[in-house]
Amino acid sequence: MKIALLVILALISVVLVLVVMLQQGESSGLTALGGGSDSSFGKKKSKGYDDKLSRLTVIAAIAFLIVNLILVVIM
Repeated sequence: MKIALLVILALISVVLVLVVMLQQGESSGLTALGGGSDSSFGKKKSKGYDDKLSRLTVIAAIAFLIVNLILVVIM
């Protein structure tokens, strides 16, 4: 049981890292102070893609926490 949960946790971790890396960064913070680029005027992001990645990030994070809590209770 523990081994199966550890494998599931490893897969969820990889998915979580990949989903976070696929998301495009907001143009706020230090790059906005320096002038960075004209991303606020020139680009239009597809909201559907960003919304799906955001929702998948939340789902993966919740699954990560639940599996971790189950592993803590078992051990």
